[in-house]
Amino acid sequence: MKKIVLAALTLTLLLPSITFANGQKDSGEAKKTANLVYANWEEGIAYTNLAKVVLEDKMGYDVTITASDVAPAYASVAAGDQDAFMESWLPVLHKDYNEQYAENIVDLGHVYEGTLSGLAVPNYMYEAGVKTISDLTKPEVMDKLDSTITGIDAGAGIMKTTEENVFPAYGLDKAGYKLLASSGPAMMAALKDAYQSEEWIVVTAWKPHSMFGYFGMTFLEQDKDVVWGAGNIHIIGRKTISEDKPELAQFLNNMFLTTDEVGSLMVAISEADGSEEDAARAWLADNEDVVADWIP
Repeated sequence: MKKIVLAALTLTLLLPSITFANGQKDSGEAKKTANLVYANWEEGIAYTNLAKVVLEDKMGYDVTITASDVAPAYASVAAGDQDAFMESWLPVLHKDYNEQYAENIVDLGHVYEGTLSGLAVPNYMYEAGVKTISDLTKPEVMDKLDSTITGIDAGAGIMKTTEENVFPAYGLDKAGYKLLASSGPAMMAALKDAYQSEEWIVVTAWKPHSMFGYFGMTFLEQDKDVVWGAGNIHIIGRKTISEDKPELAQFLNNMFLTTDEVGSLMVAISEADGSEEDAARAWLADNEDVVADWIP
């Protein structure tokens, strides 16, 4: 009888240390992990850092966040190397990636609704007569712009759509336009320099984005083919995330921010002296009610 009791006690002591493949112990006290990849765009940087601090501070997760171009981000989630991609713009910008990896990803719902995308110019250009995409082909406009549109990372959906759809639809390719690939921060730096000097510039733009808060900007009218429309920002998970990490999947599904909320979060992070994570944590302290419903 003593041997049976001893064996049972030994088994009981060992059980809390057994760890399953998904990183969670059967006791429920194991370190829970989340690997999130995001595009290096302001809104994605903002709410991905917010997700990190909520998961770590309130739910006990060990979170790794990784910035990436869109194409490798999708590939890494589809391959199971990342739990989720935090910024899929649907139904247009990232449609091709969603279709390409459809068998190995799942849609965890949208974190923001009411997106807008397109080509945007400073208001002083709009007031000078550059109001439509077709206006870009006017010789005097092309000369002032050096036939260049300033973009972000080459793999981004807005870049592919601009080059593959907008350029041929509006004759920008035949006119000799170049789409300059850079990054979100680099595009913003170029826009800031041009705006301060009232130089002419066209950028690939989207809402939500702080450029519309910092500068007077206007989307150019799609006066021929309508390529861009309103949409939502979705979170895309690896195929088995709901089975492997149901709590994390539910948390990501619950995430949602309004325009005002994501706007104030972006500003808080961009103007903070410390790290993006610290800024997100400070914003969270003043907005506990926003994330209350995110936590399963």
